[in-house]
Amino acid sequence: MRTLVFIISLTAVAATTSWAADATAGKAVYDKSCKSCHGPDGAGNPAIAKMFKVEMRDLKSPDVQALSDGDIKKIITDGKGKMKPVASVSGAAADNVVAYLRTLK
Repeated sequence: MRTLVFIISLTAVAATTSWAADATAGKAVYDKSCKSCHGPDGAGNPAIAKMFKVEMRDLKSPDVQALSDGDIKKIITDGKGKMKPVASVSGAAADNVVAYLRTLK
């Protein structure tokens, strides 16, 4: 019985680990697909904000960090306001970007 519990526990840990988002991979995607508008530290690119006549929220801010992972992923994949969907970032890549954004706080 102990062996069975151990095997089930080990399987659960392995499954969780393999499905966990990768912040390091997310940084690479962010640098390629997000950094030009949102800046290297998530504070936003003032020139882009001025060009689009928008106020970009700092991705480190408490209000952005309070969004759920699902909400952030939806913004990446569906867009919001003047931000268009990022077609090149979906699925696991979007999860990885969310994981990276969580490291900014």
